[in-house]
Amino acid sequence: MREYETTFIVQPEISEEGNAALLTKLDGILATGGATRLMCEDHGKRKLAYEIKKFHKGHYYTLMFLDEGQVVPDLERVLRLDESVLRFLTIQAEEAVADVEGRIAAGAEAELEQSKRAAERVAREAEEAEARRLAEETAQREAEEAAARAEAEGEAAAAESTEGGDDATASDQAPVAETATASDQAPVAETAEPVADDDSSESTSDEGEKS
Repeated sequence: MREYETTFIVQPEISEEGNAALLTKLDGILATGGATRLMCEDHGKRKLAYEIKKFHKGHYYTLMFLDEGQVVPDLERVLRLDESVLRFLTIQAEEAVADVEGRIAAGAEAELEQSKRAAERVAREAEEAEARRLAEETAQREAEEAAARAEAEGEAAAAESTEGGDDATASDQAPVAETATASDQAPVAETAEPVADDDSSESTSDEGEKS
């Protein structure tokens, strides 16, 4: 019994459900061909060595199985016809596996450990996303509070400025009225008295000449 590894790259925007459906189809091919599935290692999304179909990243998987080689063409045919698969490659990892049962048990254990790591990764990503959301909400709330304080301070400053302007207007008008009263009225009275004296003297002089 030989051990094979088929590594394939799926388009990065394919959903988890779409990837799961593809993996299930491949497992069916293995079961139909009489191969023994060991595990499927999920390497996650990685940057491609070069651009493929305008993609710069891809989701990498490695499917490990035991077979005599008959199932490989069927497996690769499915991968070739699936539009979501960018590239694939099958290699022979072991020419002859002596302890088949031990290798199957090791594969199952490795896949279980991988599932635990994946669950931990999902939980960690969820926590990080929640932390980012809370930080964004806090920053937005602080910005809104700062804007509200600035607006309130501006309105208070405007109100104080308006009150100061009214006081200044009242204080400026009073001296003008007092100055006008003091400066304009007195000279008029003083000028009127001499005029009356001149008219009186002229009148007296004229009466004396007539007599």
